[in-house]
Amino acid sequence: MSDFLDLARRRYSVRTYLPQPVEAEKLERILEAGRVAPTAKNNQPHRILIVQSPEGLEKLTKCTNVQGYPLGIVVCGVQSEAWVSPFDPNKNSLETDTSIVATHMLLEATALGLGSCWMARFEPERLREAFNIPEGIVPEHTFSPSATRRAKRSRPIAMTRCASLLRLPSSGNIFRNGAPPSVHRGQPPSTH
Repeated sequence: MSDFLDLARRRYSVRTYLPQPVEAEKLERILEAGRVAPTAKNNQPHRILIVQSPEGLEKLTKCTNVQGYPLGIVVCGVQSEAWVSPFDPNKNSLETDTSIVATHMLLEATALGLGSCWMARFEPERLREAFNIPEGIVPEHTFSPSATRRAKRSRPIAMTRCASLLRLPSSGNIFRNGAPPSVHRGQPPSTH
């Protein structure tokens, strides 16, 4: 089994693809990675659209800023199936769940030696119209796992050091004024 950090480091956005189709076995593994992705309360509020036909790929290309891939995947979220927070009825798990599904699939594509690009720039309504996606189902993520001309990054990417991403003041509290807005100073945090 591959080391996860090694796999995560190998995953990067590819925009130069080979025209060859993705093998059925690899596509099945990518889909299985999405199927086993954890979702809130295991509701699995997602549907996956596979785009492989030349007509479908042309439509998907018109909805995104990436072209030349032989396989496109659209992860959609089903609003009515997403877990809803009991504390805030306006907050649900749809974006988080579909992001986890997409990430699992992208990482599996990388493990299979495929390149991919997470195409965040797309118009959901245009995508809905192009593929007749019903109301209540929201296109959340598009990506293109496909064979690539490059096996790895052409140049190293400068990543922010881990210590720069953390905010751990000497008090050990990560909040600017020492306490989050919902906690009153001087009172111990509640325990569950």
